[in-house]
Amino acid sequence: MTIIPKKSLGQNFLIDQNIINKISNLTKINNKIVLEIGAGTGNLSSGILRQSPKKFFAIEKDKKLFLNLQKQFNNKITFINDDILKFDEYSLSKDKLTVFGNLPYNISTEILSKWIINLKDDNFWFDSLTLMFQKEVANRIIAKFNTSSYGRLTVLANWKLDIEKICDISPSSFSPKPKVESSLLFFKPKKYFLKLKNSKNLEIITRTFFNQRRKMIKKPFNQLFNGDKQILERLNLNLNLRPQNLKLTDYYEIAYEYEKLSC
Repeated sequence: MTIIPKKSLGQNFLIDQNIINKISNLTKINNKIVLEIGAGTGNLSSGILRQSPKKFFAIEKDKKLFLNLQKQFNNKITFINDDILKFDEYSLSKDKLTVFGNLPYNISTEILSKWIINLKDDNFWFDSLTLMFQKEVANRIIAKFNTSSYGRLTVLANWKLDIEKICDISPSSFSPKPKVESSLLFFKPKKYFLKLKNSKNLEIITRTFFNQRRKMIKKPFNQLFNGDKQILERLNLNLNLRPQNLKLTDYYEIAYEYEKLSC
C-alpha cells in the first residue's frame, strides 16, 4: 500500500533508526502498558515492540494508515482509529500508561494542554510521556522565566510535570523532511504541586496575563481581582512587572487566589 503523507494531519514519519532506538530505550517498557500517539507507518511502533511491553495500544487517526498498521503488526498491537483530542485516555487501562508520541506539529500544543487540563488532581493516567515537538514549541515548554519563550504553555506544562529535554532531531530523520528541527522531551509526574479545584482556572489566569505579554501586569491583575489590595499583598506582586517576569509559582498562587473568589 502506497502511503502519501497528509499535510492536513501534520504527518512526518520518523525513519531514523538511531533516534527510534534512543526513544524506545529512554524508559523501561518491559512489562508496561504502552500507548503510542500517531503510529504512522509503524517505525517507532516496531522499536517499542522490541522492548516487550505487557500491552501495547496505539492511536492513529488516519484510516488508511490504521488499516495498514493492523495488517503489518498482526494483532501484536491494539490499534485504535480515533482522534486523540477526543479520546478518553482514562478508558484504556486501570494501570498507568507509558506514552510515546511523534506529535503532529499542528496540534501538539493542543494535545499537551488537553492532557494537563484534564488530569484529575494527582490521578495521573500515565507514568511518563516521551514526546516529540517542533523545536520552537519545545523551547516554549521548557523556557525559563524572564525569557521571550516563556509563556502560557510553560506555565501549564510545568505545573504538574517535571520536564527534561533529551535531544534535538534534524529534519533528515523524518520523511517527508519538515522545514524545522524537532526536539524530544521527557515528562514525569510531579509528586508535589499546588492543587487547584478546577485546572481550567489556571488556563484563565495564563490567558489573561499573557494576552498582552508586553504590558505590565497591573491591568490583568485588576481585571481578575478588581484591584484588591489584600490579595495583592498576599501574592506579593509588583504590578510594574510584565507577564514573563513572574515565576511559575507566582502563576499557580494567582490561580489559587482566583479560585477562592468563587467560594
